Amino acid sequence: MTSLASVVNRVGPTLLHAVVLPEGNGQRNVADVVIAEAGSHGTYGSALRAGLMHVNAGDLVLAVAATTVDDAVELVTESASCSAAAVLLKPPLARRAAVRKAATEAEIGLIEVHAKTSWAQLVWLLRTVLDAIADEREAVDAPEAGSADLFRLADAAASVVDAPVTIEDTNSRVLAYSARQDLTDPARVSTIMGRRIPDDVLARFRSRGVFRELSTGKQTIFVPAQQDGTLPRLIVPIRMGGELLGSMWAVVDGPVSEERAAAFADAAPVVAVHLLRRRASADAHRRATAELVAGLLDGTASPRRAMAELGMTAAAHRVIAVDTGGKHPDDHPRAEGLRLALLERVGKRIGAHAHGCTLGGVLYLVVPAERADWSELRQVLAKESAAAKRTFRAAAGTRRPVAELSQSRAEADEALGLLRAELVEGPVISFDEAWTALTLHRVATATAGAGVLDLGPLDVLREQDRTGKTAYVDTLYAWLRHPGDPRAAARELRIHPNTLRYRMRKLLEQCDVDLDDPDVRLALLTQLVSMRWS
Repeated sequence: MTSLASVVNRVGPTLLHAVVLPEGNGQRNVADVVIAEAGSHGTYGSALRAGLMHVNAGDLVLAVAATTVDDAVELVTESASCSAAAVLLKPPLARRAAVRKAATEAEIGLIEVHAKTSWAQLVWLLRTVLDAIADEREAVDAPEAGSADLFRLADAAASVVDAPVTIEDTNSRVLAYSARQDLTDPARVSTIMGRRIPDDVLARFRSRGVFRELSTGKQTIFVPAQQDGTLPRLIVPIRMGGELLGSMWAVVDGPVSEERAAAFADAAPVVAVHLLRRRASADAHRRATAELVAGLLDGTASPRRAMAELGMTAAAHRVIAVDTGGKHPDDHPRAEGLRLALLERVGKRIGAHAHGCTLGGVLYLVVPAERADWSELRQVLAKESAAAKRTFRAAAGTRRPVAELSQSRAEADEALGLLRAELVEGPVISFDEAWTALTLHRVATATAGAGVLDLGPLDVLREQDRTGKTAYVDTLYAWLRHPGDPRAAARELRIHPNTLRYRMRKLLEQCDVDLDDPDVRLALLTQLVSMRWS
């Protein structure tokens, strides 16, 4: 069973956006994809009645020929009468008020298709997605199957361009390569061996403006041979709906004829469909994994199931809460991508698989403690923080077995709260390291709600500071923190020790308090800690 919501999610926001998804409609089963073309038949209704167009229950109806609001409204109404799952329209029709109203009243889905998307490609992609998510296991296993398809496509493209080919994603990682190896160079060998373009080769291509050209609308890019022996390259961007999904690289022996280059470029739309299918399947697997990790962190998932499905051992793990500067997963179009990239890099750097999920704008990493001790993790996170262009803070809970990861998460959250409030120096800290700050913060939180600040002479000093522009409260706090050491207290306040002594004399004139009594000092310090740490 394949729901409309599932299909839209699997294809992703690059191509599809749900404009109207009535309650319950998102769970309606999708059966097939049909193309609605009224054309010379006048109206969609007449075409249906004449048997020239067939719409069945659960169909996704593609409004290929709709050009006006009236066309769109009629198609929505007629499709709803046939119990179709949704009508797919391109902008601006999908967002017209009359069309949205018709879809809402008819309780049928209304999906907007990216303006630059080819209808033919979309039909192929939708049917591929329907096949891929026929059951959840097939969806999870689809990335491997998709990889096999990509290798076959790389072989086909190599035959077309008559040269060895690699298919790469937007991060220059190799997704597939052709079996043909008759023309090669060290750069291609190291690219295939390392499954990505090496950094030095990447830098040379970048300096020649290759990646800048990939982001433009060019169909093909030719890169001449380089002085280091790197052979020429013919590069074809892979796009769908205006988004760059990756690229195909052919190692050639020189300039390529226009015919061969055009034939090579013609393979890009086919590869694009497979890349989208691969991404949709990978996203489904990632979502399922993230939901399971989230269940571990809130204590609702079965530890035994988690260990079986995530490949985790019974050994201790550590939860790390990472604040990358956002308040919500949707705070920035690229925020979620940044968090996923961070998860991948952390796992790669510690040499162990890290699981993760995003909750409330915070990325939670679950890492095996036996494979990466805290000092190593601290270095990795500190490097990521230094490289980040946004505010970056990370706090780790203590080592816990899988069944107790919710406690490690609570510890990480508490330590992260101290970093956010700038009560401890960051950007990275562990729960164990922050024990003094945590103690003071917990005491302050408990006493603040007990009304302790209303007791004793402290309120007199606070009022004097407000009205007389004095600094008695800060002075008393520094003096109590450094008993018997006025020089240290003065350094903390950045004043001269004589100024500190003068303030203390004036302070004692304002309130009748015996600072020689240890209980009085302890009570005042408790109040001052509550003020500063709550």
